[in-house]
Amino acid sequence: QVRLVESGGGLVQAGGSLRLSCAASGSTFRSIIMAWYRQAPGKQREKIAFITSRASTNYADSVKGRFTISRDNAENIVYLQMNSLKPEDTAVYYCNTIYGDYAWGQGTQVTVSS
Repeated sequence: QVRLVESGGGLVQAGGSLRLSCAASGSTFRSIIMAWYRQAPGKQREKIAFITSRASTNYADSVKGRFTISRDNAENIVYLQMNSLKPEDTAVYYCNTIYGDYAWGQGTQVTVSS
């Protein structure tokens, strides 16, 4: 059973930065495409970035140029560096495989004030 634990969220002013981490225990994911998702209040969960085993990346238009996804396969950790944050980035952020195969973690809250 893979357990995902997200961390690094918080309250930040618009224009600020945060770095999120996602630690996966119970399995090695070096060959799995991992993704970051977010869910804003009253909205559906959306996939915002993913990274392949070879570190190729892809981003939703809403975060492209501001967010960077990376991974440390040795430590089973996926990161999301978020820069130039906007109030509309406020959401709970989750990680999972690109298909959402694992049980969802508790997520980490990101709140961006204007």
